[in-house]
Amino acid sequence: MPEGPSIVILREEAERFVGRRVLEVEGNSRLDIARLKGRTLRGVRSWGKHFLMDFGSEALRVHFMLWGRYRIDDPSGATPRLALRFRNGRIDFYACSLRFLDDAPDALYDWSADVMADEWDPAAARRKLRARPDALVCDALLDQDVFAGVGNIIKNEVLFRIRVHPESTVGALPARKLGELVAQAREYSFDFYAWKKAYVLKKHWQVHTRSVCPRDGARLQYRRALGRAQRRAFWCDVCQRLYR
Repeated sequence: MPEGPSIVILREEAERFVGRRVLEVEGNSRLDIARLKGRTLRGVRSWGKHFLMDFGSEALRVHFMLWGRYRIDDPSGATPRLALRFRNGRIDFYACSLRFLDDAPDALYDWSADVMADEWDPAAARRKLRARPDALVCDALLDQDVFAGVGNIIKNEVLFRIRVHPESTVGALPARKLGELVAQAREYSFDFYAWKKAYVLKKHWQVHTRSVCPRDGARLQYRRALGRAQRRAFWCDVCQRLYR
């Protein structure tokens, strides 16, 4: 699943199409995507894992789900969910969910919850977490109402950074650890962004898909489905403390 930093990169790459008119529309979406033909793209935004395209009187949301992807000026040969061609290039979206928004994005999205946004509010994140004392931290980090943009890679790596076991409960975390959780959700997201832009992201993974802890050499633990979210988890029982 593309995580928030990847959607920010998409937004930056798609800015070249802002102000351009849609010349052709293709795709197998059940939505009435043909109505985008002739429309001018007014702006692009990102919120968490959502990519938003503003066409003036309405906006289109692209959610990449688990297997979604996009390509610019390089169609894959597979049938896209949506393809838009502009005079200066094209963008193709695959295996994603599309939705025309019923209202303006500012009325629908809490930008202070987006870990990559200038409006990010860590104090609000701490308040939301304190209201979920029984939640496992592995689930709390994936809660898009609290940490919009955080996905499974960021979850695993943040918990390793702050030395917290993924099955710890939010309410059992000391205040210092809760603060570290919130701070690192944002800091690691920006590290992820920088590494992905430099094409070195996987080289920096410490535990995600790894088998040996780089801190103490212990065998890493792996669970195919952990927590309510039932997502993959990698952690070290030696250096990541369980708070219950």
